[in-house]
Amino acid sequence: MKKLTTLAAAALALAMTGAGALAETTLQLGTTVNEQDSFHVAAVKFAELVDERTNGEYKIEIYPNGTLGGESDMLDSMSTGMLDMGIITSGPFVNFSEMMGVLDMPYLFANNEEAYKVLDGEIGRELLDTLEDAGLKGLAYAERGFRNVTNSVRPVTCADDLAGLKLRVMENEVYTATFKALKVNAVPMAWAEALTAMQQGTIEGEENPINVIYSYSLWDYGQKYVTLDRHSYSTAIITMSLDVFNSLDEATQAIFLQSAQEAAEYERAWVAEQVATIKSHGVEVVENPDVDSLRAAVQSVYDAYPQYADYIARIQALLAE
Repeated sequence: MKKLTTLAAAALALAMTGAGALAETTLQLGTTVNEQDSFHVAAVKFAELVDERTNGEYKIEIYPNGTLGGESDMLDSMSTGMLDMGIITSGPFVNFSEMMGVLDMPYLFANNEEAYKVLDGEIGRELLDTLEDAGLKGLAYAERGFRNVTNSVRPVTCADDLAGLKLRVMENEVYTATFKALKVNAVPMAWAEALTAMQQGTIEGEENPINVIYSYSLWDYGQKYVTLDRHSYSTAIITMSLDVFNSLDEATQAIFLQSAQEAAEYERAWVAEQVATIKSHGVEVVENPDVDSLRAAVQSVYDAYPQYADYIARIQALLAE
């Protein structure tokens, strides 16, 4: 079976097969997570739908556990056509489109329904389309979910409880600014490094969605306290190299877009089932912290990013309808 991971390879295969039916084409899709993670759930469903709807013409091979590189590495590879696809956490996308950073703003959405209303509508599509200038095609928003704080020291019930905790944050300036505003000792680092740091006690906690806490069994890394503060809704964008996407005919492009959306919605339902599992491992979960104190503490982050004001106003207007 011939693997096609660049536009040039795809063109060669088309020339060799002539005007008739295309030979089976295998596309590579990378993630940085393990096979228990929701990204993998979305990837498997996406691959199944594409295989079925193209009558086996397109096969998607999934490479988990960072086999094809870190998230920023994979985005770089997709932008140059060297990697076909990936499912990537929303944070690194700001390095490819500044406007994508609006989705990282703290407490932008109050619940999942608000997030879906924006992401699955005109604003969400518009933001994905800004990635095309960087050679990326955003297909759909799967779910990382609302990000929550875990730590090994104490229950966090309000903004004051966060002060002084040494927490790993994603390598994203909005996340770093958010936690500095909350008086956290924020340490930006890659996820693989964070796991080791928690084991060694060089950091006291981290912030991530429930499905990460579950899939990596963070209670085994000393994370005894989880606070469902929902400080940011984190997406998982099913992404494709724009060159590879443009090499598909219009009907196949539609199949990829629709299959990605359905896989995203399937994965969202899977994510919703994980909170009960975490509690069963003896983790203390604070489900209703004082969100007002947290929102007040991060107002300075909104003031620091005036470039997002128009999008924030449009999002707030949509959610008020």
